[in-house]
Amino acid sequence: MLDSREMWKGGLLVVVALLGLVLLGSGCARHKVPLAADSKGPAPKPVSLPQAVPIAGALRLGAPPTIARASMIMPPAYPAEGRDSYKAAEENGFLRPLDAPLSTFGVDVDTASYANVRRYLEAGDLPPADAVRVEEMINYFRYAYPRPADGRPFAVSVAVHPCPWKPEHLLARVALAAKEVDLSRRPPANLVFLIDVSGSMMDEDKLPLLKRGMKLLAESLTPEDTVGIVTYAGTAGVALEAAPGSEKTRITAAIDALNAGGSTNGEGGIRLAYAMARRRLVKDGINRVLLATDGDFNVGVTGNDELERIIAEEAKSGVFLTVLGFGRGNLQDDKLEALADRGNGQYAYVDSFNEARRVMLEQASGTLLTVAKDVKIQVEFNPARVGAYRLIGYENRLLAAEDFNDDRKDAGEIGAGHTVTALYEIAPPGADAARPKVDPLKYGETPPEQAPPDAARQSDELMTIKLRHKAPDAAESVRAEDIPVAGAVSDAPDGDFQFAAAVAAFGMILGQSDFAGNADMDLVARLARAGRGDDPDGARSEFISLAENARALLPAKAPKGE
Repeated sequence: MLDSREMWKGGLLVVVALLGLVLLGSGCARHKVPLAADSKGPAPKPVSLPQAVPIAGALRLGAPPTIARASMIMPPAYPAEGRDSYKAAEENGFLRPLDAPLSTFGVDVDTASYANVRRYLEAGDLPPADAVRVEEMINYFRYAYPRPADGRPFAVSVAVHPCPWKPEHLLARVALAAKEVDLSRRPPANLVFLIDVSGSMMDEDKLPLLKRGMKLLAESLTPEDTVGIVTYAGTAGVALEAAPGSEKTRITAAIDALNAGGSTNGEGGIRLAYAMARRRLVKDGINRVLLATDGDFNVGVTGNDELERIIAEEAKSGVFLTVLGFGRGNLQDDKLEALADRGNGQYAYVDSFNEARRVMLEQASGTLLTVAKDVKIQVEFNPARVGAYRLIGYENRLLAAEDFNDDRKDAGEIGAGHTVTALYEIAPPGADAARPKVDPLKYGETPPEQAPPDAARQSDELMTIKLRHKAPDAAESVRAEDIPVAGAVSDAPDGDFQFAAAVAAFGMILGQSDFAGNADMDLVARLARAGRGDDPDGARSEFISLAENARALLPAKAPKGE
């Protein structure tokens, strides 16, 4: 038998062991280090522990570090999941031209949703339905649409084919392609990075990933370009006054000095960054603030409405905005998308080094040279040829019919080389989608359905496309020539049409659309392979792999009749 001393030692060892487990669990929760893999899901990726608590704020070269308020306090622990925020948007339904003949929206060249969805799928998870914005997924890819040849900022083309997921319907593609810029003649770029260095940005897929991408951008700058860096945490500070692109060593040193820690004061940083950009404004050049964050604004002005007002006011200076989102578990996607919209800019999500390279090198390739702003599209449907129509995506970009001619109403921007794709699903007259959803009248017969006017019946046109846009520095819009679209269907869809349809079906499935018809991942893969083409950057092949991942994660469909 054990004597009392041995029993005492044994009890002490148990207490010490339990205390160690408690401390280890606390540390792992704080630093997101997994104790064990979940047998029901993919093994968590290991994350190295920070060696020290970094000092928040900006570091000026040759000067002492600027220490933000509360910068010496250990930053709070952020959960791996649960704080992501997405805006719920009601999906566009079918509308009858007899009731709503006009469909109006602002263009969108954001790409954040696709990269974010890709991150979920590559981690073995299905994305939240609200994270799926179909138009951003389609417009992530570039298409070989005809470019303008007459000095206009963009060209428009239209194609109509049977709808792959509902063959009795048509699928109409409205495509815009902006003019391209000769990189050897690109105008100077005045870029100011506004970087979130708060505690939530210390994870490897946030600030460290951003810094790697920024170094790629620095290498691509010309001597005529300038780049500045403003940081914000508890307070805002200047990490790099506008430096010419020739001073790459100085720029790289400022990037290396960035560290994360503290709370987040976004408002102060926004004002400081725009002030720096205005001081170096380049007439007819690229003037842009690039906001990089996971979206947390927990000090100062935090309300979405107030932040959007500040951004919209700053955008009047002629400085456009790019928003770069990072990380999971703390991503305020709804806030970042709204800020980009109000700032005359684009929103991209960076989920990997490859995406950082793509996004950052675009900043110096001319695509951030805005060629047209407040670009609006209005489609008028012929009620004699169209029973009902549905715009796929663009729920956050819808405009009232009267907004098309109102220059006070903001819309989307197009940069040099960008392409924009919008898809409409069209039901023929008499189809179920075209029948009015009205209960029988209690006090009399339901009135007969209104007949299309004579002008509609006499025309073989399916619809007419109308466009408006402003020059980058103009306050008044220009109306493009209307484009009538015949009802006849082209012989066969081209590869770009099939690929865009594949991405649309993919987005509708993941977004749990009520209008996906017979779409499944087999159809998505089949369309995508038919439209893959040369695929020089491998993006379309990657998409096919994502469709395979999604097929494995989606629940199996029950056989018909069950």
